[in-house]
Amino acid sequence: MTAVTWFRRDLRTRDHPALLAALEQGPSLALFVLDPRLLARASPVRRSWLALTLRALDERLGGRLVVRAGDPVEVVPRVVAEVGAGSVHVSAETTPYGAGRDRAVQAALTEQGLAGWVATGSPYAVGPGRVRNGSGQPYRVFTPWARAWREEGWPAPARTPRSPDLLAGGSDPDAVALLDEARAAAPASLPGAGEEAAWRRWRHFRDDLLDGYDEGRDRPDRDGTSRLSPWLSLGVLHPRSLLADLAGRRGAGVDRFVTELGWREFYADVLHHRPDSAWADLRPALDGLDYSHDPEAVAAWQEGRTGFPYVDAGMRQMLAEGWMHNRLRMVTASFLTKDLHVWWPLGARWFLDHLVDADLASNNHGWQWVAGTGTDASPYFRVFNPVGQGLRFDPDGDYVRRWVPELAHLPGAAAHEPWRHPQGYAHGYPERVVDHAEERREALRRYEQVR
Repeated sequence: MTAVTWFRRDLRTRDHPALLAALEQGPSLALFVLDPRLLARASPVRRSWLALTLRALDERLGGRLVVRAGDPVEVVPRVVAEVGAGSVHVSAETTPYGAGRDRAVQAALTEQGLAGWVATGSPYAVGPGRVRNGSGQPYRVFTPWARAWREEGWPAPARTPRSPDLLAGGSDPDAVALLDEARAAAPASLPGAGEEAAWRRWRHFRDDLLDGYDEGRDRPDRDGTSRLSPWLSLGVLHPRSLLADLAGRRGAGVDRFVTELGWREFYADVLHHRPDSAWADLRPALDGLDYSHDPEAVAAWQEGRTGFPYVDAGMRQMLAEGWMHNRLRMVTASFLTKDLHVWWPLGARWFLDHLVDADLASNNHGWQWVAGTGTDASPYFRVFNPVGQGLRFDPDGDYVRRWVPELAHLPGAAAHEPWRHPQGYAHGYPERVVDHAEERREALRRYEQVR
């Protein structure tokens, strides 16, 4: 029986249960749909990363990946009818948009009397919704959830098909042209696309960096993190494969890395149970908080012109590479929400539009963790000091000088406080848009009003 394998957040061949399930039924057509609603707000660097990843997948599939552009509700049934497929195989999707889209596609297939729908696996080691407490309710706090998640365990990776029996099909010329254009505009700073590049990076991290990960992960001036998130976001790597590769290994670095994978899965679980939390406060504790919106200050934050070097370095790195160190994600988010007093969804939207590793659940709930409206028990009055954070985690100023060339002439830690150096503003670096100490007091004042 002919099947269609519809690739989404699973752009790989290794450890891909849905692809295997399709191939077990017979020849399969490999399909990817360029959804205009998802492309509309994607930054050029995100489009480039997707285009490069799709080309790498196409090469892995022997040039048999069919790419079509349009609404999946219309495109998928059309492709199914073209090849006479008896089933459509997917990795289950649990994000609000993805789940709603899939229900609409299933309804369209049923209405037209076309293929059956088969969901196998998900983008997570443990599918969202499976880990529950003793009363059968979802967890609200990470630590007990993580304990139960580890006890739940995860299945072994699926085998990799050696010679997948894939059907030939025609791609949409407009979709091909769009992808060609996106690849041509790709910045040189993007990592290598595809499974081979992802596994090379994993092996380097596992063998050379993992032992020091527990401490090195907070230093943006060093290569101390896995930097696997761009591949994880598009499913080029599956977290289950990484966890299987770590089986039997012990140490602080291993434990911390598994915990970080756990955070990713926890946030997906939270979003599954509370889809409204994608763009609204998960906890109502701050209902009525007074927010501000100064367009000029927000633009300065978006463009890396706040006058706080550590913040600006992080924002400029994201605009240039489509990636930002996690420490900087917390610091820049705190600056927007606590120093500029802006409601977190504005920042979350900016990150989603510009990060190549954009993940709705992790991104938006990470923003809520900083803003004080999410799962974390720490209250709103946690405010990151943008100068203190830089001095602590970039003590020699190397990270700032790399991304803020106007400060490249300042030695050592002086790059974090140009206002203290007689030549600090000699090359056009902007003055600070706010006084951090004053805005911290203002943030706490606003918090006290809604307690």
